[in-house]
Amino acid sequence: MEIITGKIPKAQKVVLYGVEGIGKSTFASQFPAPLFIDTEDSTLHMDVKRFPKPTSWEMLMQQVDFVKQNKPCQTLVIDTMDWAEDLCKRHLMAANGWNAIDSEGYGKKFVALAEQMGGLLNKLSEVIDMGINVVVTAHAMLRKKEEPDEMGAFDRYELKLEKKTAPLVKEWADMVLFANYKTTVITDSKTNSKKATGGQRMMYTTHRPAWDAKNRIGLADELPFEYVQIVQAFSEVTQPQPVQNTVTEQNQPVQPEPNFGPERNEEIPAIIPRAVADLMTHDNVGVDEIMQVIYQ
Repeated sequence: MEIITGKIPKAQKVVLYGVEGIGKSTFASQFPAPLFIDTEDSTLHMDVKRFPKPTSWEMLMQQVDFVKQNKPCQTLVIDTMDWAEDLCKRHLMAANGWNAIDSEGYGKKFVALAEQMGGLLNKLSEVIDMGINVVVTAHAMLRKKEEPDEMGAFDRYELKLEKKTAPLVKEWADMVLFANYKTTVITDSKTNSKKATGGQRMMYTTHRPAWDAKNRIGLADELPFEYVQIVQAFSEVTQPQPVQNTVTEQNQPVQPEPNFGPERNEEIPAIIPRAVADLMTHDNVGVDEIMQVIYQ
């Protein structure tokens, strides 16, 4: 039984979500050789490679299949997952004659939605297996969280996805990054008034009561919202190279082609031209065979 030790470099599954306008698409564009599936036209102002905007769930799935089959990039970016989920909702509504995705029928519509979104995540895992990073962006939403202990109720940032979809996406990811503006509140000692300052763009990499986040590479809890802060996770992952069918060895003497026929020791008469004699020797052809050809 084989035992493997040490770290194994692999493509990464990244979920990047944050407040509106913080620069999620720009951040995603800094990953190695990205190719965007832009569901909401958020990259029109950016010089990036992208598929045509998917107008249906089937079109989006076909674009993912194309990446898996052709390996045109080092990073596939779905920007954003919540708009991709909207495409999935419209697909299910059209296929089943539903007017909406709601909790009618004991929530079976949300179950169907989660199954379809799980199918997308499975396809993205197959892309990962090809050595291609996958980055999924999403908007953030505030949701009231109720805790039975002394914390009581508080606002919490979560993925702007349906309740059955969001846990699937978070579980699928190797890394969930939350981007937000850091604001510091200063209290005036004389007037006791409070003033908010700052606004630095930050990303959070570990779970806190106020947001979802995680990572598996030991990132600091709070970092500037810059790709360079996480680049080490992707520096060892390179684009899959096509398998070469031939290998050229340098400085190797050219070997004659093998001859698998029976050896002949007969001498070739001097009357036969030298060029023909050389061919006869190379191909192991005897004088009698040449004569048969001549007199046929």
